[in-house]
Amino acid sequence: MIRIASILFATCLAISHAWAQYPHPADERGYIVRIGDAVPDFELNCTDGSVYSRESLIGTPYLLQFTASWCGVCRKEMPHLEKEVWQRFGSGQFLLLGVDLDEPMEKVRTFAEQMGITYPIAPDPEGELFYKIAGPKSGVTRNVVVDETGTIVFLTRLFEEEEFESMKSVISRFAP
Repeated sequence: MIRIASILFATCLAISHAWAQYPHPADERGYIVRIGDAVPDFELNCTDGSVYSRESLIGTPYLLQFTASWCGVCRKEMPHLEKEVWQRFGSGQFLLLGVDLDEPMEKVRTFAEQMGITYPIAPDPEGELFYKIAGPKSGVTRNVVVDETGTIVFLTRLFEEEEFESMKSVISRFAP
């Protein structure tokens, strides 16, 4: 009887953990977070030695840019993010933070150098943050705009010109 109760407790615990991990079912773009949700908790150790967390960024609006060295669409988008977002809005009032899906630090460092980006970028070991944002087996090219309160205010998927322009418009409200 105790063994059955233990198994039942473990099963309930696993189910509640799954619900906590995925606050919503994945939408048509693979997101499990929605605009208006608090950004999930995270801590990222960047290639330049800086460390950012959800808590440390309260008071600063920012963009989480999910990427990977093997992602062609990411490579296409990154120069635009560097020039049109980071160089334009990254004046201390707004942060662009690259999040590289499940690649080691040295590979992320080399990738950033190859791409010529100057914004901070961090590895996301085993997709710890990514899989709090998007469901399993969903594509990596994503941008999550977070306001100064830690609330998600804009989500992009892939690199589409109209959506990218809309994202820049949202960001311009934080860092004119």
